[in-house]
Amino acid sequence: MSNYNAPFEIHVHGQVLLRANVTFAQLQDALKPMWKYAGARSLTDGAKSSYEDEPGIQLDPHEHMLQMCWTVAGDDDFRQTLDEVCMNLNEIAEAGAAIEVTFYDSEFDEEEAAPGTSSRDDFVVLFVGPNPASIMQVQRDLLVQDVINLMERHFDGSELGGVVAEIDKLFTQRFDALVSSLEIGKPPRGSGGGFGSGHGGGRKPRHLH
Repeated sequence: MSNYNAPFEIHVHGQVLLRANVTFAQLQDALKPMWKYAGARSLTDGAKSSYEDEPGIQLDPHEHMLQMCWTVAGDDDFRQTLDEVCMNLNEIAEAGAAIEVTFYDSEFDEEEAAPGTSSRDDFVVLFVGPNPASIMQVQRDLLVQDVINLMERHFDGSELGGVVAEIDKLFTQRFDALVSSLEIGKPPRGSGGGFGSGHGGGRKPRHLH
C-alpha cells in the first residue's frame, strides 16, 4: 500500500531481543503485517526502508536481536498493523522492549503553513515482551530515565533516590492490580504510555544512521 501520495511517512525504530530458538521463518511471519503493508512479498523484500540511510529491518543471528530503523509511506490504518505486529512479537520476544513509532505529516510544510496551523505529526511508544512483567519493567526503566533527566537540571542525581522509589511503588501497585485482573491496559493513542512527545515543540527529526 506504500505510495508517494500517502499522508504520512511512518518511522518504526527499536530493538527486540528474540528467543534463541526463533527461526527466520517465525520472524518473517511475525512481521508479516509490516512488510505486506509496504507492498512486499517477503520480509527480505520488505526489509528495506524508504530511506537509503536507514538500515531498515535487520536480524542479528548471533545476538538474536531484531533491529528496526524503517520508514514506510502510509495512513492512520498502519496503527492496526502495529497492533498485530506487537501481538506477534510478544510470542517470540525474550525480554521486554520499547518500539518508537513516529508519524510525519507528508502534506505539512513548515515554511508554507498558514499561521496557527500545525502538522499532524504523532509519536507513540509501544511495548512488547514475553509477559506483562517484562513489559512493565521496560516502561518503568523508561519513565525513571525520563524523570531523572528532567530533574537533574535542578537536583543532583544522588538526591533523587526517593523519587525513583515512588515510581517503583506505583509500578508495584500496577503490577499487583494486573495480577488480580489478569489483563494489561493499553496506552491511549498518541500518548506513548506517557513516554513520548506528542504534538507541538517542533517536528521530531528522523533517525539518522
